[in-house]
Amino acid sequence: MEKKLILVTGGAGFIGSHLCERLVKDGHRVISLDNYFTGSRDNHVPGVDYREGHTKDIERHVPESPALIFHLGEYSRVEKSFEDAELVWDLNQYGTFAVLEFARRRNAKLVYAGSSTKFGDAGLGRDQSPYAWSKASMTDLVNNYGTWFGLDYAITYFYNVYGERERADAFGTVVAIFKEQYQRGLPLSVVAPGTQKRIFTHVGDIVDALALVGERGQGDGYGIGGEDELSIRELAELFGREVVMLPERAGNRQVASIDSLKTRALGWAPQRSLVKDIQEFRVRAKTEAPPEKRILVFTTTFHPVAGPAEEALCELMRQMPEVQFDIITAAHAKDAFGIPCHVPNGSVHRVGFGTRFDKYLLPFLGRAKAFELAARHRYLFVWSVMASYGALPALAVRRHKLVPLLITLADQSLSWYERLFLRLVLSNTDQVYASTTEQGKKLIPLTARMRAKKSFGHGDAFANQVRFAYSQILAKIRPF
Repeated sequence: MEKKLILVTGGAGFIGSHLCERLVKDGHRVISLDNYFTGSRDNHVPGVDYREGHTKDIERHVPESPALIFHLGEYSRVEKSFEDAELVWDLNQYGTFAVLEFARRRNAKLVYAGSSTKFGDAGLGRDQSPYAWSKASMTDLVNNYGTWFGLDYAITYFYNVYGERERADAFGTVVAIFKEQYQRGLPLSVVAPGTQKRIFTHVGDIVDALALVGERGQGDGYGIGGEDELSIRELAELFGREVVMLPERAGNRQVASIDSLKTRALGWAPQRSLVKDIQEFRVRAKTEAPPEKRILVFTTTFHPVAGPAEEALCELMRQMPEVQFDIITAAHAKDAFGIPCHVPNGSVHRVGFGTRFDKYLLPFLGRAKAFELAARHRYLFVWSVMASYGALPALAVRRHKLVPLLITLADQSLSWYERLFLRLVLSNTDQVYASTTEQGKKLIPLTARMRAKKSFGHGDAFANQVRFAYSQILAKIRPF
């Protein structure tokens, strides 16, 4: 490829950092524009000019005129997009429109990273989630810019990328999540039904194809997928570890399909094997002793005094029968002490004196009960449902036992001192989930929330997946 000035949006991300590394090695001058929502400074590559900013402000951050733009800097997770619809629109629709206008005005070639979700389930996949629809609609817009304005462009489609620098957090890949769970001695968590097929591609093969498409690709249809096609259950079984099934999720396409003929016509073919990658990983991985399949839950109320949040918790428990749930809650009434959990894999530990003031004692009595239980069990994670009075004892368990902490926020009106309290608690939390966009807005505005979601949201892969399952059950019980 002729030496050029090249712009990579999302250049500090998983795929973008590998692409930047390749382009610098090939002798190009490379600019990265990244807002560091999912990108990391740990991914910086020597020789790249890194600039921090949103793609919708690309004109301000990049006054130069690059010859080629690789646009990778968009929101890129299916299931999580249901709770992040506002962010999806902000990063993808607004951002990509600005990048297209920038490319048109600079007369630059644009290589757009589309999503293979567009082709899932015989074409129905494009409408199955906010993310999938957003990405599919942006490929339509890129194609139209080629027709309307003569934009020089190529559209690529990635298929389940894995490899070095992949992440296992809320925005992680399934391979990275399984690797983290394997190293921590956890069972591998497979979303039901487990038969959903995926095509897996090493990041090195993705970058090889992008380089070719950037040089010679024209138009739509450059599928980039590896030779490994596996169901999620089959993928988990490659690790040789016990599997825990999680409830089915919306947006989870069942069938994968790929057309890589145009990419292969450029001389590309996948060179890496996922099966070999996992075999090598298992040889070198250092694993921890496994915890119990047990979750410690704090909730202010529980059956028979329960609302949608508690009902969703019970439904989650029913759908995860192999996991034990220890629930610490305020008693509220004297006759509550004799009421057992009505879900077989749940144990209720009621604290207080059987009065309506028990919820105020939950931070203190709940802490004592939690420490008693934590002395006997190694928990997968500790969870405060709908935050409130259970957040403080949950935080104490996290600090004492170094167990990941998940806090779920309610859709509730918060006073200034409650907001202050929550921010203090959230800053020490591994996972935070706001049950509605409105709740998130009350706590943190959009631009700050993007950073907050990153700093709060790394956490634990198993907790992430349970959170996704719970949020979708809750949405069905109480539509927002």
